[in-house]
Amino acid sequence: MSLLDNLLGGGDQAGGANLVSVAGKLIQQAGGVQGLVAALHQGGLGQAVQSWVGTGANQAVSGDQLNQALQGGSLGPALQEAAGKLGMDQGQLSGALAQVLPHVVDHLTPDGQVPAQGGGFDLGSLAGLAGKLFG
Repeated sequence: MSLLDNLLGGGDQAGGANLVSVAGKLIQQAGGVQGLVAALHQGGLGQAVQSWVGTGANQAVSGDQLNQALQGGSLGPALQEAAGKLGMDQGQLSGALAQVLPHVVDHLTPDGQVPAQGGGFDLGSLAGLAGKLFG
């Protein structure tokens, strides 16, 4: 069983959907994909984030790296709130998000381009992703 499976209580689709939903809400709070990409660039994850947006393989990041990048910006409180709602600490949530967020960003940038600011991000666009990742 992977770390992600352990965090999600067996890695079921419902837990995966919750995690994808948290990723989507972080993107919304950041002002869309463009805002999240900018925040992670500022947090020192620019090269990794570019790989998520691009059409090649997604570069992995650790939960600690992601936690540091998000804490350094305006998304820290949102991460803390989401961890509380899921009943886990911020480090655990960051570890799980580090495995999911690259796929979410990749899914939302299928042509290798970050959508224009205010591009109308919709959580519904992530609906099928949990099934693909955790099905």
